[in-house]
Amino acid sequence: MQFKHNQKSSIPEVNLVPMIDVLMSVLIFFIITAMTLTTQSLGNINLPSSQENTLSTDSEKTAQSLIIGLDKNQLTFIDNQPVDDTKLINKIENFLTQNPSGQIILKADKDLSYQEISQFLNKLSKVSSQPIFLAIETSQ
Repeated sequence: MQFKHNQKSSIPEVNLVPMIDVLMSVLIFFIITAMTLTTQSLGNINLPSSQENTLSTDSEKTAQSLIIGLDKNQLTFIDNQPVDDTKLINKIENFLTQNPSGQIILKADKDLSYQEISQFLNKLSKVSSQPIFLAIETSQ
């Protein structure tokens, strides 16, 4: 009596489930990292919110931008570092020479009065010929 010998296929099998698990883990890591890097906070500043869905950050993404923070005590921040008026002027001038089409964005605390923000904008307009944009927080 002769038995049939099972011959195994010469094509190796590849188990894709562990590879898919690894790729999903990497994808989730990059999504979470991207979400944390896009929200930049400056000091202890609470932005005012809007009721409408507006084009809030589309202009921030298209061009280089210098983000200036102004907290409720009227302290000025750039890159989470408090700066005085002379450093602020130097930073703006350096930014505009490097990025002539760059945007200047002011993130002012919602507890500041319009008059205080207007005075700060007037001070910035003496340094910059570029328009200065005010950032607001959209409710979702």
